[in-house]
Amino acid sequence: MSASLRAVARGLIAAAVVAVTPAAAQDLERAKKIVSGRCFLCHGTEGESSTELYPRLAGQHPSYLEKQLKDFRDGRRKGGGMEKMATDLNDGDIAALARYFGQFKAPPFAAEDRVLVSVGRSLYELGSPNSRIPACTSCHASNGAGTDKLPRLAAQLPDYLARQLKYFSARVRTNDNAVMHDIAVQLTDLQIRALAAYLGGLE
Repeated sequence: MSASLRAVARGLIAAAVVAVTPAAAQDLERAKKIVSGRCFLCHGTEGESSTELYPRLAGQHPSYLEKQLKDFRDGRRKGGGMEKMATDLNDGDIAALARYFGQFKAPPFAAEDRVLVSVGRSLYELGSPNSRIPACTSCHASNGAGTDKLPRLAAQLPDYLARQLKYFSARVRTNDNAVMHDIAVQLTDLQIRALAAYLGGLE
């Protein structure tokens, strides 16, 4: 690339940055205001979560967070008082919050019961054909990173993960992929605890 073309390219990039930065800054401030007004009490200021009653939002896929917040707001998902918290959020607020929490990273948990973790790892990576349980990696990726449509499970709070699996099993949670109902209902309490312990320790 010639010097003149490089100069033009740099100019275009600089113009794009200048054009995008104010909007991004506004979104950040918008999200911070909402977080400091309500979200931090349960989820922490950076999505780290205040207790295992509430999920970590740090590092979660923004598009997945957007869907969940809209589901709470619109009545498709219920629980934990989130319906009330999300009721007055518009689509712009939700998008800003999703991007805000997605930028952070949650540290993994070091589980004490290594046998339980080993059971969880085997189940996650290989499944249990005799119980009609497929490998979780087929949807949530080998490292628990998930996708833009499926949640990141790595470094999530174990108690929270276990509770959600039980909700899927009992069909209390119905706003997400119905496949999870058929899978979760096959899991024993031990398998649920093992999966949660293993996933909580992934980075």
